[in-house]
Amino acid sequence: MSMSQPNVIRILIADDHPIFRLALKKLLECERDITVVAQAEDGREALTLFAQHRPDVTLMDLRMPIMEGADAIAAIRAKFKQARIIVFSTYDGDENIYRGLRSGAKGYIFKGAEPHELLKAIRTVHKGQKYIPPNIAAKLAERLGSSPLSNRELEVLRLIAKGKSNSEISQDLSIAESTVRFHLKNIFSKLDVGDRTQALVTALNRGIVRL
Repeated sequence: MSMSQPNVIRILIADDHPIFRLALKKLLECERDITVVAQAEDGREALTLFAQHRPDVTLMDLRMPIMEGADAIAAIRAKFKQARIIVFSTYDGDENIYRGLRSGAKGYIFKGAEPHELLKAIRTVHKGQKYIPPNIAAKLAERLGSSPLSNRELEVLRLIAKGKSNSEISQDLSIAESTVRFHLKNIFSKLDVGDRTQALVTALNRGIVRL
């Protein structure tokens, strides 16, 4: 494990895009109080490098190969209770935000944020505080205020995302078509939509399912 320099925030970047990691490293190291100690291209590598370097703050993307960001955050926090992790993602759906924070992240910031906001997030989380900008807090409140889909409803929705008909869903899940229609009715109600297409679009936008 590397020795920390006084007053320097040591950063681990976890993102599967090499050019983005390089650009982010250059941006961060323009600051006197920040240095990048390691870069991971997937969640599993992030877990390994975290154990090796024990960074002060980790910037974690959500969508990565091998092990996704939320799973990596949960795994790191299970072993290192004091880990300070910020989700740094392009995904702004309320379900993505909920999943990232539920896994143990201390902050959430979009990749489209201004550099000064990212730096503020890093320094805030490094001090042991949470960083949840108002726009993200509003989406999280929306998620917490809505009725979550059941596991079976999620299964049905994922099969809809694969283009399956009611009959095919019935066969795949070994349930009656009338039961599929019952689940669809509940899905439409919970997502506040009127049909399968709207349900799929809403679920994709919110990060509930993906194609």
